[in-house]
Amino acid sequence: MGVCRRSKAPAEVKEAVFLRRKITLTRVIALGVGTMVGSGIFISPKGVLQNSGNVGVSLLVWLACGILSLFGALSYADLGTCITKSGGHYIYLLETLGPLPAFLRLWAEFVMIRPANMAVVSLAFGRYLIEPFFAPCDVPPLAVKLITTTGITLVIVLNCWSVSWSANIQTFLTALKMVTVGLIIVPGMMALGNGRYENFQDSFNTTSLTLDKLPLAFYSGMFAYGGWFYISFVTEEIVNPKRNIPLAVIVSLAVVTVCYILTNVSYYAVLTPHEILNSDAVAVSFADKAFKSISSVIPVLVALSCFGALNGGIFAASRMLFAAAREGQWPALFSMIHLERHTPLPALILMLPLIYLMVSIGDLYGLLNFYSFSRWFFIGLATLGLMIHRYRHPELPRPFKVPLFFPLVFTIASFCIVGTSLYSDPVNTSIGCAVTLSGLPVYYLVVQKARIPGCITSMFNSITVKLQILMKVVPQDVLTY
Repeated sequence: MGVCRRSKAPAEVKEAVFLRRKITLTRVIALGVGTMVGSGIFISPKGVLQNSGNVGVSLLVWLACGILSLFGALSYADLGTCITKSGGHYIYLLETLGPLPAFLRLWAEFVMIRPANMAVVSLAFGRYLIEPFFAPCDVPPLAVKLITTTGITLVIVLNCWSVSWSANIQTFLTALKMVTVGLIIVPGMMALGNGRYENFQDSFNTTSLTLDKLPLAFYSGMFAYGGWFYISFVTEEIVNPKRNIPLAVIVSLAVVTVCYILTNVSYYAVLTPHEILNSDAVAVSFADKAFKSISSVIPVLVALSCFGALNGGIFAASRMLFAAAREGQWPALFSMIHLERHTPLPALILMLPLIYLMVSIGDLYGLLNFYSFSRWFFIGLATLGLMIHRYRHPELPRPFKVPLFFPLVFTIASFCIVGTSLYSDPVNTSIGCAVTLSGLPVYYLVVQKARIPGCITSMFNSITVKLQILMKVVPQDVLTY
């Protein structure tokens, strides 16, 4: 079918080509924490406060988002220990609700969610890294975008080069993130100890409450927690997944939720709500006011934190495209692995063009609302699929079985947030919905029953073989699920 497979010549190295199980418990916790603690906690406080209306409600939103994320993550851990394929949302939708919702999720992921998400994180990386060099002047947008594209390219190259290197760097950067968060929490707690409570007065002032914008506050908060689902993207590469997936989910969510709440309390202890709303880089504004002596270090640490989230997100997302191609719903080239590096090189490289496009658009908060509709709609569908799968297949072994209360609450919350966002931000939400639905004709014309002329198919197969040779990639030799 237009795919070039390895020759069996005696002179060739016969090492099997497949994705190895190199993700230990430490590495999978680092992946979970590292993808959650990225740009979100350093840019989302502004969005949460702006759309919740006051300090008290914003802190409740952060706590609620942590609890909801835990419910969703435990539901995904249930699915991940029962359905042992990599691919996360896509595979769970495919196995529980069928090929159409799975493909629409995949389409939205490739065309919109992944490029926009990576653009948001990488733009935060570029802004924090370059801002100290221009202070107190405004940072030129072009400079931010140049740094951003350089960072994205570096992450893609790293992930193409080695799974172990990218995993080890992820672990190191996760430890560095914890140091960065600690540098924010400690001065904030010290300020509270010195009686700095003025920003918490009238925390639940109802006159400033904006209920119609509250779903957008949840979008910003859930974006900051976004990353717990990446663990399920790499199931086939996790050592002892039946044990390590649930453990990693519980540990990473507990750590991140506590850190996020303490970090936000620290922000409010040092900065007024007005200062937070007027800041494009809350952590930098915090550092400037809390400790000027090392304030220039904080943006660099935050930038490295964003780089870690970018690395983890791209590492995991490439596995969704890899799994979809293996299932026959995406071009076969995406399911291929480098002969020597054992990395899904095509799935990594072919994400770049759309990420560059989203970076060029560049409105950070507009991008966040733009893709959040589709992301949370399909995650809600996946947890709904868990309940349906339980009903249809009670006989299947489930090494980690959560009470149905968890996926039920998470599903309802996801659909409520998605539904009310149509009212809160109809433009971006409608665009996100339209982009998702644009996958319908692609599915019915190309995927479900191929209606492509033979000459185009032959040309596509020829291009696939040429790209295989150029990239030195082949289909996996060993079944890993």
